[in-house]
Amino acid sequence: MVMLLFVAMLTAAQAHETRPAIGDLVIDNNEITLNLDVNLEAFVAGVDLSDVEDTNLSDQAAEYDNLRALPPGELEQQFRTFWPQMQTGFKIMAGETKIVPELAEVEVTDEANVELLRDSKLTLRAELPDDNTPVTVGWDQKFGQLVLRQQDAGPDAYTAFLRNGEVSAAIPRSGTVDESTWSVFKRYVVAGFEHILPLGLDHILFVLGLFFLSPKLKPLLLQVTTFTLAHTLTLALGILGIINIAPEIVEPLIAASIVYVAVENIISSEMKPWRLIIVLLFGLLHGLGFASVLGEFGLDGSRFVTSLIGFNIGVELGQLTVIALAYLAVGLWFSYRPFYRTYISNPASVIIGLIGAYWFIERVFL
Repeated sequence: MVMLLFVAMLTAAQAHETRPAIGDLVIDNNEITLNLDVNLEAFVAGVDLSDVEDTNLSDQAAEYDNLRALPPGELEQQFRTFWPQMQTGFKIMAGETKIVPELAEVEVTDEANVELLRDSKLTLRAELPDDNTPVTVGWDQKFGQLVLRQQDAGPDAYTAFLRNGEVSAAIPRSGTVDESTWSVFKRYVVAGFEHILPLGLDHILFVLGLFFLSPKLKPLLLQVTTFTLAHTLTLALGILGIINIAPEIVEPLIAASIVYVAVENIISSEMKPWRLIIVLLFGLLHGLGFASVLGEFGLDGSRFVTSLIGFNIGVELGQLTVIALAYLAVGLWFSYRPFYRTYISNPASVIIGLIGAYWFIERVFL
């Protein structure tokens, strides 16, 4: 029953997972424009996005699903009615002056499959006082995470990953934010960690697949080290634009990698020589997946290397946390028991493989 609940939670999260909003900020003299990519249904339904990673787990799940089924025009009308409630939740300041944004445009994507997230775009504008004071931007924590990206500011443009109602650094009306290297590093470590826990379900399953072949230290470290080196390489190459493969190709292949690892766990009782080669190839794929996410967040242009290293360290800490939790829950107690493969490793691998197969079909055909 526990395993069945595990499957249900993961597959539901794939269809109803929450994602950070992306906000592009333009400061033009005495006016700001904020272009947001958001999940409107969650806002209108009243889902507390700081509290759940899956809308199915919220008290407003039924209302969310009803809104998700609405045509774009009707959802837009619902949001415009809701807007005055959301408007007061923005934390925009110019010096000591509170700025209240106005809703300029709403664009709702026509996504026919109600089991997939629907992206919507908001354009907000506001006048600034004529005193050249810097601007800080944020919103209420119930609206969830916000990736804020400064536009039209050159290669050193400011980028922030705002959580729990945080506000940005003070952004000057011309030029860029002067941040310490340590501050940038910490921000991207957090972003990388959160991409694994709790947001990276496909990467979590792949790492668990590596774990369940054998929780013994040597084979596990060999696989994890190989996987780390591989995805570090393609993460860097992807962000630099040297390698660019469409997510429509990468994401199904990541799902296929989960299926392969799970199946091999079932048919093999120990790590074969080719396992490391396969893990290396799949690590290259997962690195491209990380690169697409980091591309959305943006990199601090003035500290490109710091941002990249911080994000990658965060990813590694997330993966090591997954392995540590799995070891404490399973490996520590059962790895040397004679029934480990029959009653723990094989059933867990079957579940992982089925979820990976479902994601592959969803990403290719749905």
